Formats: sequence, structure tokens, C-alpha cells
Amino acid sequence: MNKNYSLENLSEVASELIASVENKTLLFYGQMGVGKTTLIKEICKQLGVLDTISSPTFSLVNEYQTSKNESIFHFDFYRIEDEEEALDMGIEEYFDNNDWCLVEWPENIENLLPLDAVQIHLSILNDNQRNIQLK
Repeated sequence: MNKNYSLENLSEVASELIASVENKTLLFYGQMGVGKTTLIKEICKQLGVLDTISSPTFSLVNEYQTSKNESIFHFDFYRIEDEEEALDMGIEEYFDNNDWCLVEWPENIENLLPLDAVQIHLSILNDNQRNIQLK
């Protein structure tokens, strides 16, 4: 998947992303303001999350329940100081479960990431357009 999108077709992009990933650990790369949280909110909505979805910048992780009683874990490692913090919170156990793990700023815990995680690279093209690439 490599495509340009805007807020108008965000729902379509999220749907295509969910259908095309090979596992449930998704790593979101991109500069501040590129729309990582916005895309994650749409993914969660499509997976059936009924809770309010927000970035876990200070708590590191938010847990959401879907309408099918599945768990989704949303991580934000922007403010993490070192990988030890992620180990202390049990990041490996989260990754070992078969739950959705949506990770913002994965580069800050690079040595702890599962090798088979799906990398999602977002970039800004202009005020209204973004590019998404899966690797």
C-alpha cells in the first residue's frame, strides 16, 4: 500500500489498511502533526471501539474495548526517556498477545519491536494531503 489521501478519504484508507495487514502490531512513523493519532482513531472506530479515543502521550498506553469485546492497545512513546520504561510497563507481554497494538513513535523503543510488526510511514504532502506507505 502506497497512496495519497486526505481527511475526506481517511475512512477508505483505514479500511484498506485493516484488510491488508498481516498481523495486529502496527507501527506508525511520521513527524509531529502528520496525522498518526487521526488515522489510529479511524482504525479503532472501524474495529468497533465505542470509547473515546485519545493519544496516550502521558500514560504511554490506552486500552480500548471493541463491540466484539476485543482489546486494542494504543501506545505513544513520544515522551519515553529510554526503553527500560517500556520494559517496566510490560511491553513484551502486550506484543505477545494477539491483540491489536497500535504504536506511535516506535523509533523510541526500536530494540523492543517485534520483527514481524507492520511499519506504516506517514508523510505530509501539503496542508490537505498525506502519503501512507506500508512496509
